[in-house]
Amino acid sequence: MEEAKGVVKHILLAKFKDEIPPEKIGELIKGYANLVNLIHPMKAFHWGKDVSIENLHQGFTHVFESTFESTEGIAEYIAHPAHVEFANLFLPSLDKVIVFDYKPTVVRC
Repeated sequence: MEEAKGVVKHILLAKFKDEIPPEKIGELIKGYANLVNLIHPMKAFHWGKDVSIENLHQGFTHVFESTFESTEGIAEYIAHPAHVEFANLFLPSLDKVIVFDYKPTVVRC
C-alpha cells in the first residue's frame, strides 16, 4: 500500500432539511459543481445520492467529493470568496453534515 501522491479528497456527507424542495436541492448541487470552474485548486467534483440497501447511512442522503492536489489547496478553496458565498447558501439548507479530508491509499495486488 502507498499513499497517492499529489491527491487529497474532500468528502462532504449531507442530509438536506426536510422542507428543502428537490428543485432547490438541484440548484444547490449545480452551484456546488460550478465551484470546480471558479476555484483553481479544485481539480474534480463528483456527487451522488445514497442507494445502499444496508440502511447504515444514519440519515445522510448525499455525498459530495472534491479532489485537490494538496491540503494547502483545500485551505485555499475554503477561504476562496466563491466557496464562502456558496457555503452561506448551502449550509443553511442542511440538517446534518460531515466533512472529511483524506489522502487516498492505493492498494496494489
